[in-house]
Amino acid sequence: MKTNAERLVEVSVCGQVASPMMAPVAYRVASTGKPVILPGTGGITYNIKVGHPAVGWVADHVEPGVSVKNFQAKEGNRSANVALNILSCIGNEAIVVSGDAKGAKGTVTGKHGGIEHVLVDFDDATLEKLNIGDNVLIRARGTGLQIEGLEDVKVMNLDPTLLDRMRIKIVKGKLEVAVAHIVPSSVMGSGIGASHAHSGDYDIQLLDPKTVAKLGLGTIRLGDIVAIKDADNTFGRMYRRGAMTIGVVVHADCVTSGHGPGVTTIMSHPRGAIIPVIDESANIAKLLGIGIHRRRRGGKKR
Repeated sequence: MKTNAERLVEVSVCGQVASPMMAPVAYRVASTGKPVILPGTGGITYNIKVGHPAVGWVADHVEPGVSVKNFQAKEGNRSANVALNILSCIGNEAIVVSGDAKGAKGTVTGKHGGIEHVLVDFDDATLEKLNIGDNVLIRARGTGLQIEGLEDVKVMNLDPTLLDRMRIKIVKGKLEVAVAHIVPSSVMGSGIGASHAHSGDYDIQLLDPKTVAKLGLGTIRLGDIVAIKDADNTFGRMYRRGAMTIGVVVHADCVTSGHGPGVTTIMSHPRGAIIPVIDESANIAKLLGIGIHRRRRGGKKR
């Protein structure tokens, strides 16, 4: 499989480790009508990493690893954070450039819309040294990536190195992509209707127990590569019969209506040029050797 990777621009974008944020009232109303107070987006999450389950945590929209956002733009000017979120791609190298963890390297694992965070995986030693406000530089590369001969397959948010590791095959002019789950577009929720899918995510609703059991969605993990059937993300997120979208699960489950584990899009086609093939091991933690698959000193995995 040939791509235009050699002609892509590699550029620096930067943000700061973002603090967790809560509304003044603190409560969120769950889909059951119950008010709850739970940890959620932002901060340094020490015990939840890519490769861990995306369900079952006592949390709402929790983000694995480190949440990064550019707060240095002038008030009312969000363009610097927009660039951080659009140009960063899953699989990009991230480097801590200030604070006690300066020089440590990690990997971009996803983008979370609404809060507009870029999510980064670091090893445990780095997490212990990081502080809220530390600067994280990302060597952004991947925007504009195309597969030769299949230029109508829209590739986005994806580092070429990760694309190379995804075991994709071209069979009779179509892409066969290994995925951990196939999700019907009917269960997709928050994020639908966005004008583009070059940043952020949209959510897999897990609020109907029978549907979750039927589709096996209770085993979704952070970092899973998933296919969304009848979903076209080429120019915004929409339903289109026969379309196929591939994405990565980037944040954990939610308690609020219309929400669930978030998926950042990495490729989409409106007319069936993408064929998903089930492989339960299709997860970026394993492909990139990060998260729960990161090797400890001495060569052992977590």
